[in-house]
Amino acid sequence: MKIVGITSTAILSLLVVIAGPAYAQHEQQGEEQDHAQQQQSKHEQGRPEQQQQHAQQPQRQDQNHQQQHAQQPQRQDRNNQQQHVQQPQQQDRNNQQQHAQQQQQQDRNNQEQHAQQPQRQERNNQQQHAQQQRGNERPQRTQEQQRVRQSAWQQHRSQHWDSDHRDWQQRGGYHGYRIPDDRYRGYFGQDHGFRIYGLPFMVVGGYPRFQYQGYWFSAVDPWPEYWGNDWYDNDDVYVTYADNGYYLYNRRYPNVGIAISISR
Repeated sequence: MKIVGITSTAILSLLVVIAGPAYAQHEQQGEEQDHAQQQQSKHEQGRPEQQQQHAQQPQRQDQNHQQQHAQQPQRQDRNNQQQHVQQPQQQDRNNQQQHAQQQQQQDRNNQEQHAQQPQRQERNNQQQHAQQQRGNERPQRTQEQQRVRQSAWQQHRSQHWDSDHRDWQQRGGYHGYRIPDDRYRGYFGQDHGFRIYGLPFMVVGGYPRFQYQGYWFSAVDPWPEYWGNDWYDNDDVYVTYADNGYYLYNRRYPNVGIAISISR
């Protein structure tokens, strides 16, 4: 009986020795299996999040593209609106600047013209006054010169003007010297009167001739009988070009012109 107990105790100890490592191995395998399951569970739990993130990335990118695509026309519209608003404003500013510059230039031109007009008028007045002074001057002449001069003019006084007078058309046209236009505008015409008295004088072919502004004027027409006896000394006259010829007019009798010929 004692032997059986000892034997049973030995057998039990042997089983414990044998079963201990197996149990420990089994328990370790269980722990490893639990750890693997936990890792798998975590991996499986993380997988949907990754899938969700992976699925959300195209959505976010599409949303960003849509937002950018939606914002681009808006920005373009705002830019177009700003340009559309700024263009009339810029055009208005340019127009105002141009108008102001034109007005300033016009004002300067008006001021210059206004300043020049009195000067021109003064020069014209001085010229006319000088011409009148020259016409009014009576240089001393000898009695013989005065007699010759008076005789030449008196011989060409008409007794019947209407029948004695012939204009240049009736004479076949004027073929003498022509005064240049610039000289004519400056010294001849109705606005440029003078007096014959005191001017150089001579008689050529029986016709009286006087010199004015460098030109010689010969009277080829008689002068009307109703003009004053000393009109060539005291009356203002002027030379004008009309009806294809030159004529000498007396301001006291402006409707009658004497045909004259011009030479240098």
